[in-house]
Amino acid sequence: MLKQRFGNLKTFDTIIRGGTLIDGTGGDAVQSDVAINGDKIVAIGDLHQYSAPSEIDASNQIVCPGFINVLSWAVESLQKDGRGLSDLKQGVTLEVMGEGTSWGPLNERMKQELVSPIDGSKSQVKWDTLGEFLDYLVQQGVSVNVASFVGTGTVRDYVLGHQQRKATEDEIAQMRQLVKQAMEEGAMGLASALIYTPAAYADTEELIALAKVSAQYNGIYISHIRNEGDEILDALQELLTISEQAQLPCEIYHIKLASPKAWRLIDQFIERIETARAEGLAITANQYPYEAGATGLDAIMPPWVREGGLDLWVERLTKPEIRERVKAEILDNTGDWENMYLDVGAENILLLSMVNPELHHFSGRRLADVARECGVHPLDMAMDLVVVDHSSVFCCYFSMSSENIYKKFQKPWVSICSDSEAECIEMANPQLGTHPRAYGSFAKVLGEFVREKKLVSLPEAIRKMTSLPASNLKIKKRGLIKQDYYADIVVFDAERITATSTYSEPRSYAEGVSHVWVNGKHTLKEGQHTGAFAGQVVRGPGYVNEQ
Repeated sequence: MLKQRFGNLKTFDTIIRGGTLIDGTGGDAVQSDVAINGDKIVAIGDLHQYSAPSEIDASNQIVCPGFINVLSWAVESLQKDGRGLSDLKQGVTLEVMGEGTSWGPLNERMKQELVSPIDGSKSQVKWDTLGEFLDYLVQQGVSVNVASFVGTGTVRDYVLGHQQRKATEDEIAQMRQLVKQAMEEGAMGLASALIYTPAAYADTEELIALAKVSAQYNGIYISHIRNEGDEILDALQELLTISEQAQLPCEIYHIKLASPKAWRLIDQFIERIETARAEGLAITANQYPYEAGATGLDAIMPPWVREGGLDLWVERLTKPEIRERVKAEILDNTGDWENMYLDVGAENILLLSMVNPELHHFSGRRLADVARECGVHPLDMAMDLVVVDHSSVFCCYFSMSSENIYKKFQKPWVSICSDSEAECIEMANPQLGTHPRAYGSFAKVLGEFVREKKLVSLPEAIRKMTSLPASNLKIKKRGLIKQDYYADIVVFDAERITATSTYSEPRSYAEGVSHVWVNGKHTLKEGQHTGAFAGQVVRGPGYVNEQ
C-alpha cells in the first residue's frame, strides 16, 4: 500500500524509524515509522524500503505530536531568546498566550506603559495590533509556534483605561470592534483574567457582549474565573452563563480550588461542570501539575487600590490612611473580591522576583518570615515591598491540595499548561526567581503523574497535551501524528522523562526528550538545540487573510 502511494517519491526529507507511536488520539501505541517532507507528515507505517537524508532511530522511545501549552506567558521570554528552551526541552511546540492580557491591540498610552512581566523593564513596542505582535515574534525568530487570545483586560484598558466603572454602550461597541479586529487577525478567541485590574471591573454583561464577537468567528471564551476560593461555585456559574448567553465553548484557565477553605468543594465543582457538559455546553479546562500557583502581591489587595495602574497603586500605598484601609479590608474580608491573603496566609506566600537589587535577598523566602525579620505585620511588609520595588512582586502561593490536583487531572476534558514563560537559563536573571512549572509542567505530568502514580495511561496523557487542546481551540492540522498534518513531533524516553525543577532550584531543564521537530525542522537533536527557528503563527478560526 505504501509503495503504491509513495512509489513516485525517491526519498523523504526525514524518517523517524522504529519508535513507539502514540498518535495523540488516546488510542493504543503501535510500532511505526514516520516520514516528513517539508513541513508535513507524509507517511506513517513500515518505511524500511525508503531512505532519507536524515534518519533517526527512535527505538525504545515514544514518538508523538508536539505538546500544546494552552496557557503560556512566553510573550517576553521569546523576545529575549526565541529558542524557548524551558518548554522546547519538554516537547512543547506551540505556545498559546493571552491570559486576559494580550500584547495587542495597543494604543500609544498603553505602549508607553507596557513593561516586562519578567524584570520590570520598559518594552520596545514595534507593533499596534495582536496580529502584528505575533508576526513580529516570528520575524525575530522563534523555535516554537505561537498563538494568542485577545484579552478582555487589554481591550478594556484600550477604551476605558484603568477606570473602575461600568462601561457604556458606546464603550462596549468600541471594545467589540477591537475584539473583531483581533479575531480576524487570528486570535484563538477571547480571554479574561477576572482577579486582575482592569479586567476585574468588567461585569458579566460586558463579558457576554465581547464573547458574542468571539462566537461570531467560531472562537472560544477562556477565563481565569473571578474567584478560585470559597466563592468558586459562583465564579463558575458566571462562566456557564457566558457560555449559554454568548453561545460559544468556554474553558477554565488553570482549574484549581486555591484555598484550603474551598478544597471540600471539589466534587461539587466538577459535578457542575459535567452537568453543564451533559446539557450541551462545551466546557473544558486546563491545569498545571503543582500545588502552588504564582502571581503578584496585587492578588491580595482590593481592586479599588489598584485602579489606574501601577503608578497610582504605588502612590496610594505610601499614604498611611489608605494603607490602614487596605489592611482592614483584607483582614475583615470586606468586599466581593477574592481575598488570597486570607485564603493561603502569609506563611504560604513565597517571594520570587523583585526588580530592585536591594530586595533580591528576600527572593526565595516566605512573606511571613520576612515580615517577622523586619518586625512588621505581613500586610505592611507586602505593601512596603510593592512600594520599594515599584512592581507587583512575583510570588508563589501554596494553596492547592494534591488530591484535588490528581482528581482534576483524571478528567478527560482537562488539558495541560505551564502558566509561565518559556525561557533559557543563560538568558535569565538569576536574581529574579521563577516557578518550577516554567521548566517542568509537561515532564512532571509524564514522569510523576503517568509513570509513577499511574493516574492515567500514557496515550491519554499525550491526548491531553495534543489533540484535546487542538480540538478545543479549533487548531487545524496539529495535535495528531497524521498524514498531511504539520510535522510538530516529539521523541522521548518514557522511562526517563523527568521534571528536575523544584521550588528551591526552579531553573533546571527537564530530562528525557531527545528530539523535537517544529514544522518539519529538526529543532532539538539528542537534547540539544540545532539552531532552527521554524516557529510560525498559528491563527485562530476567524482569521481573515486580507486585512
